Amino acid sequence: MRVVITGGAGFLGSHLADALLHRGDSVHCVDNLTTGRLANLDHLMGHPRFRFTEHDVTLGLPVAGPVEAVAHLASPASPPDYLLRPLETLAAGSRGTEHAIELARRRGARFVLASTSEIYGSPELHPQPEEYWGHVNPIGPRSVYDEGKRFAEAMTAAYARSYGVDCGIVRIFNTYGPRMSAGDGRVVTNFITQALRGEPLTVYGDGSQTRSFCYVDDLVRGLTAMIDSAEPGPLNLGNPAEFSIAELAGIILRITGSASPVRYLPLPQDDPPRRRPMVKRAAEALGWHPGIGLEEGVRRTVAWFHTVERGALL
Repeated sequence: MRVVITGGAGFLGSHLADALLHRGDSVHCVDNLTTGRLANLDHLMGHPRFRFTEHDVTLGLPVAGPVEAVAHLASPASPPDYLLRPLETLAAGSRGTEHAIELARRRGARFVLASTSEIYGSPELHPQPEEYWGHVNPIGPRSVYDEGKRFAEAMTAAYARSYGVDCGIVRIFNTYGPRMSAGDGRVVTNFITQALRGEPLTVYGDGSQTRSFCYVDDLVRGLTAMIDSAEPGPLNLGNPAEFSIAELAGIILRITGSASPVRYLPLPQDDPPRRRPMVKRAAEALGWHPGIGLEEGVRRTVAWFHTVERGALL
């Protein structure tokens, strides 16, 4: 297939490009490099089946030729990024989604939307099944990402109903792994970089809030399976093993061998107390389930930061 990936220079987009090229597909990544990094794609430049275009998907999607699938991943995804770029984040979820799905409609291609567990907001139902509509503050600071993705899901469903576009929606839960930026601002990255620098690990709140962490290789297997299927979703993609933030801090300190202390700071507004996916639908529809546990995934991520991101840690 020829697959277009918006946000292709990002953490997830670059790993998806690797997986698709490895199995023989052609990949065209589009990214405006606001939060994506060309360093994530350096190893692919010059590959005969890879192409990169620096472009803002909110302004259109200038891709010529046949396209069999469009994976729409373009959006700031970490809280520091979308809080710094609120209007750009909303535009990626609205205009960006429209341009991406219009490309799929015109070419008769499969369209896969990378949505997020954030559409569940601060959930009142735990764990979260896909039937749950969420509990989101529509005007809070986090709403630019939450509501941007909720709008993107609504547009995807409307295109499927109105035009018969072959659409699929995945809701991605906390994913981590190599190629995350040292300054990303997400909890796994924060803790690893702080531990390796010998700085205090910043825990927001008392550390009892929970998350479910999915290693990037597992997540990408789910994305490729969704691209290959005719499943409309939405499907949760995440690791259902649930850890408190305090437990995560302890795991990272042990694996890094760091003596960093833990510093507690006030909890940000609308930060969800618990987050855990139900993944039965993904198992049934895609034959997918995560296979890499948190400790193994953290070890791989720490090793990558040691060898590749060393300069960013100094």
